[in-house]
Amino acid sequence: MINISPESNGKILIISATGKLTDKDYKEVLIPRLERIIQEHGKARLLLDMGDEFHGWEAAAAWDDARFGLAHMNDFEKMGVIGGPRWVEWCLKIGAVVISGEIKNFPASDRDEAMRWIKS
Repeated sequence: MINISPESNGKILIISATGKLTDKDYKEVLIPRLERIIQEHGKARLLLDMGDEFHGWEAAAAWDDARFGLAHMNDFEKMGVIGGPRWVEWCLKIGAVVISGEIKNFPASDRDEAMRWIKS
């Protein structure tokens, strides 16, 4: 499940992920919101907080994520992840090769720093 933080504002979208992300999470929540931000502001800033309750992606959701990222690789100013499994850090490094914006990974203990970064 994707939960949108009330701290999201303008071109900044801050979300938390719990459970296993689904195709429905992407198609009904994340993608429409990001498309609206990109349309209104030109570029988006996305911060994903993967707490202890995050359990990965369903295959269709992973495909949605990859497809949207490739289609919008020039539409992000910043993209960050808080916490998550170790393999997420490697995915971000791969993403940094194709996405034009700044990408950062933050340990779960640095949530405040991640919030400052996405807003600056």
